Amino acid sequence: MWYYLFKYIFMGPALRLMGRPRIEGLENIPKDGAALIASNHMAVVDSFYLPLMVPRRIFFLAKSEYFTEKGLKGRFKKWFFSTSGQIPIDRSGASAAADALLAGKKVLEDGRLLCLYPEGTRSPDGRLYKGKTGLARIALETGTPVIPIAMVGTDRINPPGTVLPRPTRIVVRVGEPLDFSRYEGMAGNRFIERAVTDEIMYALMRLGGQQYVDVYAASLKNADGGAKTAAPTAPAAKPDDAA
Repeated sequence: MWYYLFKYIFMGPALRLMGRPRIEGLENIPKDGAALIASNHMAVVDSFYLPLMVPRRIFFLAKSEYFTEKGLKGRFKKWFFSTSGQIPIDRSGASAAADALLAGKKVLEDGRLLCLYPEGTRSPDGRLYKGKTGLARIALETGTPVIPIAMVGTDRINPPGTVLPRPTRIVVRVGEPLDFSRYEGMAGNRFIERAVTDEIMYALMRLGGQQYVDVYAASLKNADGGAKTAAPTAPAAKPDDAA
């Protein structure tokens, strides 16, 4: 109930006023049954505008820190993220990848929509970064087609260094589902998972028009901007399989 109250009453109208959003390709999202969504990640509001524009409820895997903060504020955040479809995942332990895999598979087994951000973190500069292979593993193990979605303009609503949101125009572009049934039985093969991930990232690049950088966004943040000089390039299969 709270999910739809936030969507249509408490937050939705304000989000529509700020972002004047529109969605393209909505017909590519099935009206029922399980589907796996792969989206680029430009800003925190991606997780608000995507559910706003898709009639079906969408579930996300979120870092557990959103659910463990102490005090009244922490309890409110836990309640808010839980009611808005966020599923907590502990990303610090050795079993983080396995926990995420199990949680994601459970959502799909229940016939729901699951959205993952293959970049693993928000883009630090508006470019599209190398995808991690966890999403590919879930797709291959469940046999679920992947629907690529590009969020366009969400990074302009609240750029780094600003406090108040800035009215802009947001577009949600939904691509045709990607079928990886040709790789049936190959989940766990790091070369196959990398090839699947790169195909997904290529689809996102074409949908959103972002430049692609063949390094992980997290490495750019951790290296203090050392990866900023990486040249845009098309995704290619590589022998690494960071999850």
